[in-house]
Amino acid sequence: MDLFEYQARDLFAAHGVPVLDGRVATTPEEARAAAEAMGGGTVVVKAQVKTGGRGKAGGVKLAHSPEEAGERAREILGMDIKGHTVHQVMIAEGARIAEEFYFSVLLDRSNRTYLAMCSVEGGMEIEQLAVERPEALARVPVDALTGIDAAKAAEIVEAAGFAPELREKVADVVVKLWGVFTAEDATLVEVNPLVRTEDGSIVALDGKVTLDENADFRHPAHAELVDAAAADPLEAKAKELGLNYVKLDGEVGIIGNGAGLVMSTLDVVAYAGEAHGGVKPANFLDIGGGASAQVMANGLDVILNDAQVKSVFVNVFGGITACDEVAKGIVAALGILGDEATKPLVVRLDGNNVEEGRRILAEAAHPLVTVVDTMDGAADRAAELASAGKA
Repeated sequence: MDLFEYQARDLFAAHGVPVLDGRVATTPEEARAAAEAMGGGTVVVKAQVKTGGRGKAGGVKLAHSPEEAGERAREILGMDIKGHTVHQVMIAEGARIAEEFYFSVLLDRSNRTYLAMCSVEGGMEIEQLAVERPEALARVPVDALTGIDAAKAAEIVEAAGFAPELREKVADVVVKLWGVFTAEDATLVEVNPLVRTEDGSIVALDGKVTLDENADFRHPAHAELVDAAAADPLEAKAKELGLNYVKLDGEVGIIGNGAGLVMSTLDVVAYAGEAHGGVKPANFLDIGGGASAQVMANGLDVILNDAQVKSVFVNVFGGITACDEVAKGIVAALGILGDEATKPLVVRLDGNNVEEGRRILAEAAHPLVTVVDTMDGAADRAAELASAGKA
């Protein structure tokens, strides 16, 4: 889950990272009042969107009075920045900047470790710096067991080429940012720019944080950080129901048990769809190992509420949960949904008790259900039905 800048700033402050005052506004009037409450001096009005390039797009503006802050907010609110509409701005305290730096720590999946990146050249697009002058960006692997302590932080700032008189101050902030990363179960913490002000302070002027949603159970407070207005309603509903669901842009709804099987199902449906008008998978939905009637009903309920879905492919391999239990779940789920179930289902069962599962579905003889023995055949049938439903 990506956070807005103001949310990242609040997390930084909670963990002792030095930040400047900042307040959120959703109207020009609120922006004016916020600037006035902050003393009426120079502030920065910053668009709150979860994308980069705000400054280049005109989403970051200086204001030298509360009245000007209101006007700058009026200009920024409603802007489109890389497909993101600005609904709120942060009124941030102005700073007298002497130098701009860069720091981030992230999960390095390719090397199965953490990676700290640091540079004495902040403020610009870090991707541009990495390409044009890679030597200016220090990359230091971080061991998950030892993390970033004072010694590791000193190694990072030295590798980045900080002046000796700054290293201790910057290293102290780096340790605190690592504290944010670990305590909040983040996969990214980035500060660009991390600045030295004219009075010698080291301050995080901007922040980008991505939280690991798989760790939400450890952080009840993270629920307050969710941007409900931007969340896909089907994904939000699936999350409430405890389903592992990702909405895609196709027409064939997918239900499977096990992430690997579901991913394979997406592939075979996409391939089959090429022969049926280019239909594609509409979602990723893994119901896990326990395909109870209620779980199946919840999954079907989510998928059938997607207006783009024209057919549903249920692809289950019976293991710990036998195919006959899955079949009973499908029949019961259709009973639970009743008239809400209106789109054709193609079911492919294999594995433990497959024959009994197929017999149960055959005896139920539900008009919406077609049983196909093979995965490729079922994918082809589901794609064919979806194509017909589009016509």
